[in-house]
Amino acid sequence: MGVSTSSQESGHGKDGIAVVTVDFPPVNALPVAGWFALADAVRGAGRDPRVRCVVLAAEGRGFNAGVDIKELQAQGPSALVGANRGCYEAFSAVYDCEVPVVAAVQGFCLGGGVGLVGNADAIVASEDATFGLPELDRGALGAATHLARLVPQHLMRALYFTSRTATAAELHAHGSVWRVVPRAELLEVALELAREIAAKDGELLRLAKAAINGIDPVDVHRSYRFEQGFTFEASTAGVADRIRDRFGKEGR
Repeated sequence: MGVSTSSQESGHGKDGIAVVTVDFPPVNALPVAGWFALADAVRGAGRDPRVRCVVLAAEGRGFNAGVDIKELQAQGPSALVGANRGCYEAFSAVYDCEVPVVAAVQGFCLGGGVGLVGNADAIVASEDATFGLPELDRGALGAATHLARLVPQHLMRALYFTSRTATAAELHAHGSVWRVVPRAELLEVALELAREIAAKDGELLRLAKAAINGIDPVDVHRSYRFEQGFTFEASTAGVADRIRDRFGKEGR
């Protein structure tokens, strides 16, 4: 359980690919420490001069179910501040990774999961993958910044306000998912894309990543941090606790 990093080798030797895998059973809802561990792993992989592409993957039924709501319920404000900071660090680590990041997404990709893949450079998804922000049902706000990188503006708003999800096929139609494949083929197809990327010159890839980030029309760091301020406001007003107390009840 936790976050692990492995390197990929083929019959031709080192492929220049690092696979960062998240495994927090049962649903990959990350505790505060998990978000920071993920941030450290992605940053460490990107700084390795031997690495030219990072694949972000997960074990289990789904890619990511966001933050650990039970930890927030048990620890209160300190856990909320920690989760806010941890998510910010993890999302930033993916976006700022010195080399391209390919996300391999299966099953549910919710809340913080959208924050991760919305900051990735490419997404490969299994046929059963779904993407969404159930934040309003969890007493939180945030990651609209990243959902807006996956779907058009008005669809983002409708998904956000309803807490509905979009399928991998729908995101593929919008151009944000590279390929949709059977779950059994997910990691291999993600690695195929990563190998194609990693075949480029490593130094030039790093310059290309910095250049593309530099022309991004939205400052994802500032935008997400702005959203987090409203999460904190909802918490101090008692709204977040009222909604979180219903989590796991009333058929939610």
